[in-house]
Amino acid sequence: MAKIPEDVIETVRTATNIADVVGQYVQLKKSGKNLFGLCPFHEERTPSFSVSEDKQIFHCFSCGRGGNVFKFLMELEHVSFREAVVKVADFSHVDLDTEYREEANAPAVDSKTGQLIDLHEQAAKLYHHILVNTEMGQPALDYLHQRGLTDATIEQYQLGFAPGQRLLKPFFDQRQADYQLLRQSGLFIENTQGELRDRFTERVMFPLRNASGHVAAFSGRVLKKTEDQPKYLNSPETALFTKSRLLFNFDLARPAIRQAGEVTLFEGYMDVISAAQAGVLNGIASMGTSLTTEQIYAIERTTDKINVCYDGDTPGQRATQRAIGLLQQHSHLQVSVIQLPEGQDPDEYRCAHGDEAFQQVMQSAKETPIRFQLRYLRRDRALDTDSERLAYLNDVMPLLAQVSEPVALDLYLNQLANEFQLDKSALVAQLKQVRQSTAAQQERQHVPAPTPVPLTAPVETVHQQRRPLTRLERAERQLLYWLLHDRNVWAKVTQVPDFCFVHDDYQVIYTLAQGYFQTHQAYQSAQFTDFIQEERLQQLVIELESTISLTAVTPQEIDDYLKVIMDEAPLDAQLRAKKRALTEASRLGDAAQQRQLVIEIVQLEQQRQANKQV
Repeated sequence: MAKIPEDVIETVRTATNIADVVGQYVQLKKSGKNLFGLCPFHEERTPSFSVSEDKQIFHCFSCGRGGNVFKFLMELEHVSFREAVVKVADFSHVDLDTEYREEANAPAVDSKTGQLIDLHEQAAKLYHHILVNTEMGQPALDYLHQRGLTDATIEQYQLGFAPGQRLLKPFFDQRQADYQLLRQSGLFIENTQGELRDRFTERVMFPLRNASGHVAAFSGRVLKKTEDQPKYLNSPETALFTKSRLLFNFDLARPAIRQAGEVTLFEGYMDVISAAQAGVLNGIASMGTSLTTEQIYAIERTTDKINVCYDGDTPGQRATQRAIGLLQQHSHLQVSVIQLPEGQDPDEYRCAHGDEAFQQVMQSAKETPIRFQLRYLRRDRALDTDSERLAYLNDVMPLLAQVSEPVALDLYLNQLANEFQLDKSALVAQLKQVRQSTAAQQERQHVPAPTPVPLTAPVETVHQQRRPLTRLERAERQLLYWLLHDRNVWAKVTQVPDFCFVHDDYQVIYTLAQGYFQTHQAYQSAQFTDFIQEERLQQLVIELESTISLTAVTPQEIDDYLKVIMDEAPLDAQLRAKKRALTEASRLGDAAQQRQLVIEIVQLEQQRQANKQV
């Protein structure tokens, strides 16, 4: 495998704005000189993840991760450096020779995770081949065509078919796949004798991809429904697959989500695929379960707005109600509901009315969560009776009490007054009582009253709690920063006889910088981190770049840093050593040694005071 030359890597890096790449995964907002967003590497509610376009680096002030654009993809998608370079080159439309792309799109199989992904990728290819190229796959292919999917869509999503004849285990046996790896993959069922057999049979197969686009699991839809079989069967949870975290189609939809500024949450895989074929590319779905807080966080990192478009039947409406409650409780997302006419699900509507009508209804059928809930609370109510009307209004008032926009509230009250032929002032009076009762209850429970969340919240950054730095470390960090950034400082310090940093990490970075400047005219932090290679030192450089924001330095300041490092630091170390020795001499009762150490300590203190006066 050919190594990618440094000049090619640099071409890719300079052709790319790190903010554009990170922006595909993290919603970034300007704050000062940098961009901030929710960190993709850990869960947080206040943005602490920073991107510097000037320096082309990222840094999280909370978890401490940082690096350049390649490091970002390596950390987030768990790919190699080579894969990251190829991904960035493709993103920025930089041509790379075929030799550099060799195996770049394949998962790294030298790890257990990579081997499991490789198994799933091979399984997906086999299932897809059976669907599109064999007689046993023809019924499943006919079914998908009847559902309105084109061959291009089937190819894009790598849909497949698992036949009744169990072919997957023999397929891997021919390739001498590791038995323990097969056991852990979730692709098979193990009997009491330890024998493995295919988990999926007679099912249309939907590959479930992770954030980097690799197949991590499957969902199979049964072709012929029987009472003892579930309609959809998902892979069990494995080292690759956690249902509560993965979102179907999120890897393909992410660019469209960023472009549209919103995501559409569908109920099923077919809804997502059908919508994409119709040109609605920002659709995702949860894994056949209720929406989870982990999935919400992944969405919130990417966009501010979400449309919930679930099925129109009773289970779908209940699921919509649950999703609204969860989104409002656990996120700052602006929520809309898309309610399709005639109670249809999205796939049914597209098949019945066509792609263009589907695109139009996805825009025209949007409504607020309150509007949906007002209608949802009507279900199964006989509103022609006074008791049902009163019960409905009693359920509605707590919802309206949460509406903070005066115009929207007035609109809802007017509609209720007109529909039920009521005096609007009576509704206003009842609403006031509900709000007072809610406030009194919260006060009794010592719960702060909720405040409406602004649509665009100001960016408030969180900084990692660090141990206090000593005077010596502050001097070393400042001096190292300016050594890298100012060639005049570099020329001055490198002429100082016997100069070295006290702490090893700073000295190693300084030594590596000497090699870097032999082949590079100017310092670029994003480039230097690749030159360093060692993870711990890379993070230290990124931390310096992200926490030191001085715009200029004077010769006197450089002299002060040198003095602390070369004069005061050694004296401090000697003083600490002498004082420890004095304590030990006192414990042993060695009077002569005590007298000698006291004299030496006094002399060192005098020397330190003299240095401060110079």
